[in-house]
Amino acid sequence: MKPFNPRAVELAAPKQQRNWDWRAAANFICGGSGGGLLLYAAFAGFGRGSALAALLAGMTLIATGLTCVWFEIGRPWRALNVYRHIATSWMTREAVVALAVFGCGALAVLTGSVVATLCAGVCGGAFLYSQARILAANKGIPAWRHPASVPLLVATGLAEGAALALAVGALGGAAIGAGLLVAAMILVIVRAWAWQRYRTGLGSTGAPEAALRVLDGFAPRLLWLGTVLPALAVLALLLGMPGQGPVLLLVALLAAGSGAWLKYTLVRRAAYTQGLAIDHIPVRGRGPSGPAAKPGWKMMPDGNRG
Repeated sequence: MKPFNPRAVELAAPKQQRNWDWRAAANFICGGSGGGLLLYAAFAGFGRGSALAALLAGMTLIATGLTCVWFEIGRPWRALNVYRHIATSWMTREAVVALAVFGCGALAVLTGSVVATLCAGVCGGAFLYSQARILAANKGIPAWRHPASVPLLVATGLAEGAALALAVGALGGAAIGAGLLVAAMILVIVRAWAWQRYRTGLGSTGAPEAALRVLDGFAPRLLWLGTVLPALAVLALLLGMPGQGPVLLLVALLAAGSGAWLKYTLVRRAAYTQGLAIDHIPVRGRGPSGPAAKPGWKMMPDGNRG
């Protein structure tokens, strides 16, 4: 009988993807925050000055993310080819929506039109959704392809955008009412729920053990820095705590910072490939074949691997 070869198991196990680096992660980090900021600010009822600052901040974040991913391409001018596949590619849809974001945003900045501002916000939400679908469309990465990754990325973009919008509005002199504060706190809590739903779903369907270890290591940071502390700060403002501007700036740093950490963790650190698997280990000659094998994957409660 041929001796067991641990090197074969190592080669078959999931590997951390290396194609998308920090620049790709920066596109999701900045683009998601920018899209959420535009959407929240568009319906927040800010005055002219605060609305203008929010528009410029949201478009700057989206542009920064797209610039980062543009520099990741070996031949940057080939990026124009992305517009050729709108029927099948969420990257194409993201690029098309980005044009609408900048067009409506520029019109809103130049004219102060409420309609253009609302259009820019809706386009920002569409941009955020397109980015979430890009990640889920990569079927070779179990941590990305799970259906719960889409609501998670949308939820974190909305939570980040709401916190950033309130900070921009408060520092710009806008009156931040209780309704806006409660809405932001709810979005932060919804993000925590979306994370728990995603992690539970990923554990139920199976995933590489290395990816689950990374996600579990990040979870306490999202709970305390990204959920509990921002929610308590907003609650303190609702109860009459002074210093709204600095407190909302702190909330924005916590919510956006934890969201950026979440997306970097997903795109870079937890992005392990599928790896190889066989339904049963073959045998030469007589005798039964061996059990199924899927190296590097978590064993499920029913005895099967995900």
